[in-house]
Amino acid sequence: MKRKIAILCLILALVLLLTGCWNRRELNELAIAVGMGIDKQGDQFRVSLQVVDPGKASAKKGAGGGAPATLYTEEADTIFEAIRKITTISPRRMYFSHLRICVIGESMATEGMAKSLDLLSRYHQFRTDFYIVVSKGTSAEDTLKIMTPLDPIPANDLFSSLETSQKNWSPSTTVTLDELVSALTSEGMQPVLTGLRIVGNKETGETSGNVQEIAPSARLQYSGLAVFRKDRLIGWLNETESRGYNFIRGKVQSSVGFVACPRGGKVVSEIIRTQTTIKGNVYRGEPQVNIKMQVEANVGEVECNDLDLTQVGTIYDIEKKEEEKIEEIMKMAVRKAQKSYKADIFGFGEAIHRADPRTWKSIKKNWDYEHFAELPVNIKVNFKIRRLGTIGSSFLNDIKE
Repeated sequence: MKRKIAILCLILALVLLLTGCWNRRELNELAIAVGMGIDKQGDQFRVSLQVVDPGKASAKKGAGGGAPATLYTEEADTIFEAIRKITTISPRRMYFSHLRICVIGESMATEGMAKSLDLLSRYHQFRTDFYIVVSKGTSAEDTLKIMTPLDPIPANDLFSSLETSQKNWSPSTTVTLDELVSALTSEGMQPVLTGLRIVGNKETGETSGNVQEIAPSARLQYSGLAVFRKDRLIGWLNETESRGYNFIRGKVQSSVGFVACPRGGKVVSEIIRTQTTIKGNVYRGEPQVNIKMQVEANVGEVECNDLDLTQVGTIYDIEKKEEEKIEEIMKMAVRKAQKSYKADIFGFGEAIHRADPRTWKSIKKNWDYEHFAELPVNIKVNFKIRRLGTIGSSFLNDIKE
């Protein structure tokens, strides 16, 4: 009897293993969506899906006709309905596990984007590692129509450009779905998203001619940071203010800046490493924040013909000027958030919460409008030059008159 029971258990275990592929689908049955755009048209959602054609994407340039990606667009009362409605024009069912970028239309972001994020968080096909950006001055649909030169699939181009921009220049920031939802649901911090705009002739940018010229007629460019109050877009930071935001949030991996020489010209430094700490405290019942930032840099370019970089005093002067300049950039971002938007995008409220939970409990309700808007923020930057490059003083000193 025991032997029969053991055999029965073994058979049941094997049956369970055989059910692993019950919902499998072949690749040629799926439309792989790599880019998604969500706009609002009146009371309806307009969803655009950029779908990759694996055959054309893998073919060598010029080996076949047609674009390697196709854009499908539909409208419906809900986002999920619009996605399913696309099956009326697409021969394949949409598959979202390879989504790289989601573009939220500016008009929809202004009304509120929380409803769209619920589907992205809930539906099992969506992974949470794709980036979310906001179209600036145009619709999400139009941005996904622009053909890109270096990468034939625009969504891949946008994904790579956003990462490269943050790592090397730092006016933009990468925000995944998980990070955005965390910012929306946290106390003491408001979300930001990178802006995306079309530069040039939009109509020509939608044609194959845009990628057949050495200078494309239209390009997609990341531009500034969108400031939100909860899920509603309330304004923008310009490029300098956006860099200030990234300095404060400790998101700068590398960047470039310059200071003026005493007799004209510029000294350009390449930032190679940063570390930022934000500490909140409550002094005599009033909250305040202290920011300390460590910056390491190399000298990247010298336009001054009277500057001796071998002198310790010269390096010290450059470091002090860089400290003052970066501090001012950070202060510009704080002033814009405090005075123009009254939105704590830096997480200062979270710092106060960590430092003094009891005080935070009493001020969190009106934090943005009352306390953050008048919050004293002390910024201290320590800038150190590590290397001068492959030469010391510039050869400009040796050029004969």
